[in-house]
Amino acid sequence: MSFTDVLLIMFGVILVENFIFSKFLGICPFLGVSEKPATALGMGMAVIFVITIASGTTWAVYYLLLEPLGLEYLRTVAFILVIAALVQFIEMFLRRFVPALYSAMGIYLPLITTNCAVLGTALLNIQNRYNFITSVCFGFAAATGFTLAIVIFAGLRARLVEAEMPRAFRGFPITLIAAGLLAMAFAGFSGISFT
Repeated sequence: MSFTDVLLIMFGVILVENFIFSKFLGICPFLGVSEKPATALGMGMAVIFVITIASGTTWAVYYLLLEPLGLEYLRTVAFILVIAALVQFIEMFLRRFVPALYSAMGIYLPLITTNCAVLGTALLNIQNRYNFITSVCFGFAAATGFTLAIVIFAGLRARLVEAEMPRAFRGFPITLIAAGLLAMAFAGFSGISFT
């Protein structure tokens, strides 16, 4: 795969096939941690780290261990174990060095382990038969798209707190409406086809 192909895959997964707005992966932290832009950015950075490292690690586990031994059917279990170990590492690091961010993320930090965007990235790398470099780049771009979406949405939610609206729309209803409008905006990157 050429460098241009890898860049096209990366830009495609950030904007056109954004995991949140196109594939609907990672919705739980998207809605749960997007109340403040700083917390959303911290969550995004943690997801970038986990998905990027998990992409390379799961590629190696699959192609160097599972496939040669004929154990391809164990990939989901193996990938979950790798992701859980990485999240534990992040959690210990944040608790020790960035306690404010650790407490702000609350329950959503351990939930990265079960975040379907992380597992989905690892499985898509194998399904698309990407090589190691492309897998890592795809993982980084998918996580960057996730971070972009959650930070933009956090900015929107921060502005919505100040907005006057009918009582029926306050809280979660306006949050879902804003998410839908943002998803429509991202859908514009895919273009319009009249076939």
